[in-house]
Amino acid sequence: MRLTAWYTLRKFVYDNLHNEEYETLFSRCINYVLIVLIIGNVIAVLLESVNDIYKAYQVYFDAFENLSILIFSIEYILRLWSVVEKDPFDAEWRQRLKWMTSGAAIIDLLAILPAYLNFFVHIDLRFLRTLRLLRLLKLTRYFVSLQILLRVIEREKGSFQAVLFILIIMIVMAAAGVYVVESRAQPEVFSSIPASMWWAVVTLTTVGYGDVTPITPLGRFLGAIITILGVGLAALPAGILANGLASELELRKQQLELKFREMLQDREIDLIVDEEKIDDLRKQVGLTTEQTQDIILQLIREQKEADLEKEKNKYCFCPHCGHKLPE
Repeated sequence: MRLTAWYTLRKFVYDNLHNEEYETLFSRCINYVLIVLIIGNVIAVLLESVNDIYKAYQVYFDAFENLSILIFSIEYILRLWSVVEKDPFDAEWRQRLKWMTSGAAIIDLLAILPAYLNFFVHIDLRFLRTLRLLRLLKLTRYFVSLQILLRVIEREKGSFQAVLFILIIMIVMAAAGVYVVESRAQPEVFSSIPASMWWAVVTLTTVGYGDVTPITPLGRFLGAIITILGVGLAALPAGILANGLASELELRKQQLELKFREMLQDREIDLIVDEEKIDDLRKQVGLTTEQTQDIILQLIREQKEADLEKEKNKYCFCPHCGHKLPE
């Protein structure tokens, strides 16, 4: 009896913390509380950076931090404990290890780890406060739009790695080129290739702080070429991200359309009446109302065409006069 109650409790915790398809008033309240707590932590970090405010309300800031650590720690432990309910046929240690190495679990751990490290290793408090901003990453679990962005970045990581590799090559080559051209005219500024990398970075990224600039005609020509190349290079990640987002949204539209078709076939949904059910499915996928309406209109149009075809096939026609004849 006790063992059954233990498994029931673990399943209850899993549904409320892990299962995205399980939604009740209690699970929504848990999500809202955690979201408010995360935002509250970010606001606290911002206010604590103002020394006058922090000194005046230090007791309240410390109490809020301790409460946050306690809640986030309990959340992490409960997630780790209950994740085995995802696949009852798989080994528990393997599921827990897989979850601990996932991106969401690493973010959860980073949200509480600095606080515990401070008990064993002395860390500058200002640095520790800044690390608490990592808790903002926990919001990715509760907002579909952020999940879409992270999924696109994960899927396109090969492209981003290629761009980063090209950028590193360009920085090294630009630093070497400006060092050769400008080292004699400005030996104190372009004293070596590593020292020239700062100019290469700000030029390739088109930031151009102006603290380090070439003065020779050849150096300025080289700087102009590198700046132009930097504009094109800076556009690559934006293009990759935009293309990835478009592909991800198209994939989600196809998933939602397939879900609607399956539910229509099983007569589990009415596209005209069940607005609440449609809205819940839309939110799960992360599409806008307009995108969902396009899918619904297409399915309704197909339904009407299918009904007309079915009605037409109910009759046969006389080959001589063309009148409809009952079957």
